[in-house]
Amino acid sequence: MAKFVGMGNPLLDIVATVPTSLLEKYGLTVNNAILCGKEHEPLYKEMVDEHKVEYIAGGATQNTIRVAQWMSQKAGTTAYIGSVGKGDDDAKTLRTAASGDGVQVLYYEDEEHATGTCATLIVDKERSLVANLSAANHYKIDHLKSEEVSKVWEGADYYYIAGFFLTVSVPSIIHMAEHSAKEGKVFAMNLAAPFLSAVFKDQLAQCLPYCDYVFGNESEAEAFGQSQGYKELTTEAVALKLAAWEKKRGDKGRVVVFTQGAESTIVVKDGKATVYPVPKIDKSEIVDLNGAGDAFVGGFMSQLIEGADIKTCVEAGHYAAGVIIRTSGTVLTGKPSFK
Repeated sequence: MAKFVGMGNPLLDIVATVPTSLLEKYGLTVNNAILCGKEHEPLYKEMVDEHKVEYIAGGATQNTIRVAQWMSQKAGTTAYIGSVGKGDDDAKTLRTAASGDGVQVLYYEDEEHATGTCATLIVDKERSLVANLSAANHYKIDHLKSEEVSKVWEGADYYYIAGFFLTVSVPSIIHMAEHSAKEGKVFAMNLAAPFLSAVFKDQLAQCLPYCDYVFGNESEAEAFGQSQGYKELTTEAVALKLAAWEKKRGDKGRVVVFTQGAESTIVVKDGKATVYPVPKIDKSEIVDLNGAGDAFVGGFMSQLIEGADIKTCVEAGHYAAGVIIRTSGTVLTGKPSFK
């Protein structure tokens, strides 16, 4: 039975190294993630026609779950829920990748839409993401409540959802979160992208009171602080404020974990901020930074579900992120050497 379950948007990443001019053409910025608008639709064909592309299994939460499973090296530790197109090749690619990593895959198969894709543009090793959710945007809560699926996720003790799913099915998030709170389990979310804190502010506010752990990076922290009207927008100041937010469960506080790229990771627990240095990696070893944040959470959660202390969890997160930035996309090979 799975111990750790994630729910999110399964996407096939279309990855290419591109010039800055392509980002400028479509109004994109590095270290950011947005949803595909009409103005972005020609981007996908342009990438394939004019650049060397790779197709890699992706989706923020799915990446995190795959990394957590790889780090655990224990069969049946994780399961993943999301929506794909029924019977299409991209869905098969995603299922093969996740199942091959040992994740129990619980896809809802949408008959009307194709599996979602994500344009992943790499510029000087930084990434810019444009997600075309397609089938992922049509997840049904009835699938989550079905006997087959609920039997799996209700049997778990840890849950994780990246904020991108706020655009898809808040009722599904709340349904899982309420179960977690009622049963005394652990529920975690990720701020995921700066735009979510502003555009989906109300939806995020519905979910945060259930969160035992909140993850994010420095730009997402700043965007959250701005959306709340905080005067001080340093990563640590926002983490302290977020940790003190209303909580549905009063038996334990909220832990906030904000990464800052190569700079130190900040963790707020019990109202106190602790700084954890990131091991230095020579720039020559870095392939690209895509998936680093997802991998960090996967590493962190792989130890949390085993009862490890915060320091060990953060070190595991740093290790997993370090593995992923040395490869293109979230590709997992061999066995982890983290001790």
